[in-house]
Amino acid sequence: MNYDEIVVYLKSKMNINPEIGIVLGSGLGMLAQKIKDPIIVPYSEIPYFPQSTVIGHKGQFIFGSLAGKSVVCMDGRFHYYEGYDLQQVTLPIRVMKKMGVSKLIVTNAAGGINADFVPGDLMLIRDHINLLGVNPLRGKNEEEFGERFPDMSEAYSKEFQALALETAAELKITLQQGIYVAMSGPSYETPAEIKYAKIIGADAVGMSTVPEVIVAVHAGMKVLGISCVTNMAAGISKQKLKHKEVVETANIVKEKFMNLVQKVVCKM
Repeated sequence: MNYDEIVVYLKSKMNINPEIGIVLGSGLGMLAQKIKDPIIVPYSEIPYFPQSTVIGHKGQFIFGSLAGKSVVCMDGRFHYYEGYDLQQVTLPIRVMKKMGVSKLIVTNAAGGINADFVPGDLMLIRDHINLLGVNPLRGKNEEEFGERFPDMSEAYSKEFQALALETAAELKITLQQGIYVAMSGPSYETPAEIKYAKIIGADAVGMSTVPEVIVAVHAGMKVLGISCVTNMAAGISKQKLKHKEVVETANIVKEKFMNLVQKVVCKM
């Protein structure tokens, strides 16, 4: 992949050097509206870039200032279930790294597996389980980013986890903690699959995030992960699962979500 050509194109559009990257999940794009002096670059204009095809994902990079820090925000991500391979899904993370981003905040909408969770909860991701059946680092190693066998014992920065918990306490926001499991989708999981995920230690389930985090860690970036529990997973809730519910719940908790992320960014 010609990362350099992509970076040259993006730098011709922006007037900052972002230090923090933010990936916004389904229904969480409202945070992008808080970025000051925004420079918006649609994915459709970027060489070699895939296109986001999911409702709730606008499909654009936003460069600007958030809470006094220079950021680049992905207002919409790519998913394995859209038909892209994981190298395409994680392309923006490596582009961010090439632009100088060293800190990454990944967010997502997730189904709650932990019975103590309720829709509208925010969950700090302590670790993840990859059930996608594939790894984004498969194939020839990209030596310019990292070594062949990256250590994943601290995929989510303990420093950033402590910072998020401290910030949530200051804002009087209940921040749950747990393990996120990624499954490929786009069908929602069966009750049997959720039961299995619970047995192996998962607290929330989704169809994203894990590939981006693996690539970020491979490239030496420090990662913070936050899930918005937008529904309870199959078998936990008696209700049938719909994407509309995901977007609606994300909208209800938007103020809590935006306040937490902005204050964390300010402290990073």
